[in-house]
Amino acid sequence: MILLTPELRAQLIANAADPSADHLPVAKFFNPVGAGVWLATLLEPDGDTLHGIADLDMDCVDYGTFSLSELQGLDVGLQLGVERDILFETTAPISVWIDIADIARGIRAAERIIARLEREG
Repeated sequence: MILLTPELRAQLIANAADPSADHLPVAKFFNPVGAGVWLATLLEPDGDTLHGIADLDMDCVDYGTFSLSELQGLDVGLQLGVERDILFETTAPISVWIDIADIARGIRAAERIIARLEREG
């Protein structure tokens, strides 16, 4: 699977013009057979360094950078790799994701909470 479409890449690069802004997550990546979820908000000019949050199912969510090429090359088992959630959309900025994921102890749990909040307005 191609992890970044040209449109997603363009949005991630555009967000990098203002790295201190509270951007919406642009893309969600996940391990289809186990632990591992990443939300990306911006892509540095090197075309590889993504900024966002990572949840490796260790009861904490980390904000920082991660490598697109490492995600693309990760073998998660069963001859599968990391995938992009093609249905992912959010109106919540990354700060909300960080806060809720920290309280909920993971991105997957935070996603359910945020989806409910977005539906209820």
